[in-house]
Amino acid sequence: MSSAETLIRRYYDAFNQANWSAMLDCLADDVAHDVNQGGRETGRDAFAAFLGRMERSYREQLKDIAVMVSADGRRAAAEYVVHGEYLADDEGLPPAQGQRYVLPGGAFFELRDGRIARVTNYYNLNDWIAQVGG
Repeated sequence: MSSAETLIRRYYDAFNQANWSAMLDCLADDVAHDVNQGGRETGRDAFAAFLGRMERSYREQLKDIAVMVSADGRRAAAEYVVHGEYLADDEGLPPAQGQRYVLPGGAFFELRDGRIARVTNYYNLNDWIAQVGG
């Protein structure tokens, strides 16, 4: 396994363990985070705030994770299946009532100096809304 793949798997292992500090340790200080169907947030502090919002509203596990790395190790992608529970209302989304959902997702990464410098997440928001009854 390449060092790039090891980094991405460590990032997702930390996610699945809800170990936010270990997840943040995988990121460059100036990480760019492209939120699904949203804007770009920059920096570890912004990413930590995002994780706080996620932890409040969702409980998720990623399964069937496939990681792909470019030949030069500077870019990577991952595909996975999200198994989640919607715990508390998230702004602009349907009310939360403990609804469960399963949907595919993916992410694209830029890697620099052994850390994640950019992560761009994607999942089908309309599919998620349909599953939670929006």
